Amino acid sequence: MNTIPETVREFVAGGLWAHVVTMNQHGEPHVNLCWAGFDGDEIVFASFFDAKRAARLRRDPRVTLSFHAKEYDGGFLFPYLVINGRASVEDGGALAVMDHLAQWYIGAGATYPARDVPVGWTFRVAIDKFYGQGPWNERWVEMDRASRGGSAG
Repeated sequence: MNTIPETVREFVAGGLWAHVVTMNQHGEPHVNLCWAGFDGDEIVFASFFDAKRAARLRRDPRVTLSFHAKEYDGGFLFPYLVINGRASVEDGGALAVMDHLAQWYIGAGATYPARDVPVGWTFRVAIDKFYGQGPWNERWVEMDRASRGGSAG
Protein backbone atom coordinates (compact mmCIF):
# COMPACT_ATOMS: atom_id res chain seq x y z
CA MET A 1 0.00 0.00 0.00
CA ASN A 2 1.25 3.46 -0.81
CA THR A 3 1.11 6.30 1.68
CA ILE A 4 -1.89 6.27 4.02
CA PRO A 5 -3.62 9.69 3.79
CA GLU A 6 -3.62 11.70 7.01
CA THR A 7 -7.42 11.95 6.77
CA VAL A 8 -7.65 8.14 7.03
CA ARG A 9 -5.33 8.13 10.06
CA GLU A 10 -7.35 10.90 11.74
CA PHE A 11 -10.63 9.07 11.10
CA VAL A 12 -9.37 5.83 12.66
CA ALA A 13 -7.88 7.80 15.59
CA GLY A 14 -11.41 8.94 16.48
CA GLY A 15 -11.87 6.00 18.85
CA LEU A 16 -14.22 4.22 16.46
CA TRP A 17 -15.12 0.58 17.04
CA ALA A 18 -13.72 -1.68 14.35
CA HIS A 19 -15.86 -4.40 12.81
CA VAL A 20 -13.30 -7.12 12.09
CA VAL A 21 -14.31 -9.65 9.45
CA THR A 22 -12.41 -12.94 9.21
CA MET A 23 -13.32 -16.18 7.44
CA ASN A 24 -14.29 -19.27 9.42
CA GLN A 25 -13.23 -22.79 8.46
CA HIS A 26 -16.26 -23.12 6.16
CA GLY A 27 -15.42 -19.93 4.26
CA GLU A 28 -18.21 -17.92 5.92
CA PRO A 29 -17.55 -14.42 7.28
CA HIS A 30 -17.24 -14.00 11.03
CA VAL A 31 -17.55 -10.51 12.56
CA ASN A 32 -16.19 -9.22 15.89
CA LEU A 33 -15.99 -5.72 17.33
CA CYS A 34 -12.75 -4.46 18.80
CA TRP A 35 -10.45 -1.51 19.31
CA ALA A 36 -8.07 -0.98 16.40
CA GLY A 37 -5.70 1.73 15.26
CA PHE A 38 -2.57 2.59 13.38
CA ASP A 39 0.90 1.56 14.44
CA GLY A 40 3.07 2.97 11.69
CA ASP A 41 1.49 1.96 8.39
CA GLU A 42 -0.23 -1.11 9.81
CA ILE A 43 -3.53 -1.50 11.62
CA VAL A 44 -3.09 -3.22 14.96
CA PHE A 45 -5.64 -4.84 17.25
CA ALA A 46 -5.51 -7.45 19.98
CA SER A 47 -7.45 -10.04 21.90
CA PHE A 48 -6.95 -11.44 25.38
CA PHE A 49 -9.30 -14.42 24.99
CA ASP A 50 -10.26 -15.09 21.34
CA ALA A 51 -8.12 -18.09 20.36
CA LYS A 52 -10.57 -18.81 17.53
CA ARG A 53 -9.83 -15.44 15.90
CA ALA A 54 -6.11 -16.20 16.06
CA ALA A 55 -6.73 -19.63 14.49
CA ARG A 56 -8.93 -18.15 11.74
CA LEU A 57 -6.30 -15.56 10.81
CA ARG A 58 -3.46 -18.07 10.91
CA ARG A 59 -5.43 -20.30 8.53
CA ASP A 60 -6.55 -17.44 6.25
CA PRO A 61 -4.88 -14.06 6.85
CA ARG A 62 -7.36 -12.07 4.77
CA VAL A 63 -9.17 -9.56 6.95
CA THR A 64 -11.54 -6.64 6.49
CA LEU A 65 -12.06 -3.91 9.08
CA SER A 66 -14.80 -1.31 8.88
CA PHE A 67 -15.16 1.86 10.91
CA HIS A 68 -18.25 4.08 11.12
CA ALA A 69 -18.20 7.72 12.26
CA LYS A 70 -19.67 8.35 15.71
CA GLU A 71 -21.49 11.45 14.49
CA TYR A 72 -21.91 13.50 11.34
CA ASP A 73 -23.65 16.86 10.94
CA GLY A 74 -23.76 16.92 7.14
CA GLY A 75 -26.60 15.90 4.89
CA PHE A 76 -24.79 13.33 2.77
CA LEU A 77 -23.63 9.77 3.44
CA PHE A 78 -22.41 9.11 6.98
CA PRO A 79 -18.61 8.70 6.88
CA TYR A 80 -17.27 5.15 6.98
CA LEU A 81 -13.98 3.46 6.13
CA VAL A 82 -13.28 -0.10 5.00
CA ILE A 83 -9.77 -1.55 5.10
CA ASN A 84 -8.78 -4.79 3.37
CA GLY A 85 -5.52 -6.46 4.21
CA ARG A 86 -3.62 -9.46 5.45
CA ALA A 87 -3.08 -10.05 9.14
CA SER A 88 -0.15 -11.55 10.94
CA VAL A 89 -0.73 -13.14 14.34
CA GLU A 90 1.72 -12.86 17.22
CA ASP A 91 1.34 -14.75 20.47
CA GLY A 92 1.29 -12.31 23.40
CA GLY A 93 1.54 -8.55 23.53
CA ALA A 94 -2.19 -7.86 23.78
CA LEU A 95 -1.92 -5.56 26.81
CA ALA A 96 0.77 -3.41 25.15
CA VAL A 97 -1.47 -3.04 22.07
CA MET A 98 -4.49 -2.13 24.20
CA ASP A 99 -2.40 0.43 26.08
CA HIS A 100 -1.34 1.92 22.72
CA LEU A 101 -4.97 2.08 21.55
CA ALA A 102 -6.28 3.50 24.84
CA GLN A 103 -5.12 7.00 23.85
CA TRP A 104 -7.89 7.06 21.22
CA TYR A 105 -10.58 5.09 23.03
CA ILE A 106 -10.18 6.44 26.57
CA GLY A 107 -8.04 9.59 26.30
CA ALA A 108 -4.53 10.98 26.05
CA GLY A 109 -2.14 9.32 28.50
CA ALA A 110 -4.63 6.55 29.34
CA THR A 111 -3.82 2.88 29.65
CA TYR A 112 -6.13 -0.09 29.31
CA PRO A 113 -7.95 -0.35 32.65
CA ALA A 114 -7.78 -4.13 33.16
CA ARG A 115 -4.21 -5.13 34.06
CA ASP A 116 -4.54 -8.75 35.20
CA VAL A 117 -5.25 -10.25 31.78
CA PRO A 118 -3.86 -13.14 29.71
CA VAL A 119 -1.03 -12.36 27.26
CA GLY A 120 -3.45 -12.92 24.37
CA TRP A 121 -2.62 -12.25 20.72
CA THR A 122 -1.53 -9.26 18.67
CA PHE A 123 -2.84 -8.83 15.13
CA ARG A 124 -1.05 -6.61 12.60
CA VAL A 125 -2.73 -5.83 9.30
CA ALA A 126 -0.73 -4.94 6.22
CA ILE A 127 -3.17 -2.79 4.26
CA ASP A 128 -3.93 -3.81 0.67
CA LYS A 129 -6.59 -1.17 0.02
CA PHE A 130 -9.09 1.10 1.68
CA TYR A 131 -12.33 2.66 0.53
CA GLY A 132 -15.44 4.32 1.87
CA GLN A 133 -17.05 7.70 2.26
CA GLY A 134 -15.12 10.38 4.10
CA PRO A 135 -12.61 13.21 3.75
CA TRP A 136 -10.09 10.94 1.94
CA ASN A 137 -12.63 10.57 -0.92
CA GLU A 138 -12.79 13.66 -3.15
CA ARG A 139 -16.29 12.87 -4.45
CA TRP A 140 -17.61 12.52 -0.90
CA VAL A 141 -16.01 15.87 0.02
CA GLU A 142 -17.82 17.53 -2.90
CA MET A 143 -21.17 15.95 -1.97
CA ASP A 144 -20.71 16.82 1.71
CA ARG A 145 -19.97 20.42 0.78
CA ALA A 146 -23.09 20.52 -1.42
CA SER A 147 -25.24 19.08 1.38
CA ARG A 148 -24.14 22.02 3.54
CA GLY A 149 -25.16 24.57 0.93
CA GLY A 150 -21.78 24.91 -0.79
CA SER A 151 -20.93 24.17 -4.40
CA ALA A 152 -20.62 20.53 -5.45
CA GLY A 153 -17.94 21.25 -7.94
